[in-house]
Amino acid sequence: MGTEDKAENTAEKAKGKVKEAAGKAVGNERLEAEGKTDQAKGDVKQAGEHIKDAFKD
Repeated sequence: MGTEDKAENTAEKAKGKVKEAAGKAVGNERLEAEGKTDQAKGDVKQAGEHIKDAFKD
């Protein structure tokens, strides 16, 4: 996994956690859902990178 890709995926997950927490704090379900979606996107991208790495070896 490229270091840059890993950092981007981690940043996306972190951004999602912040959005989710903010949504919970203000009672905004849409913002909370967006945060969960961002976290899931980061997880999926990271899984894709792991698969790429497995085929490189």
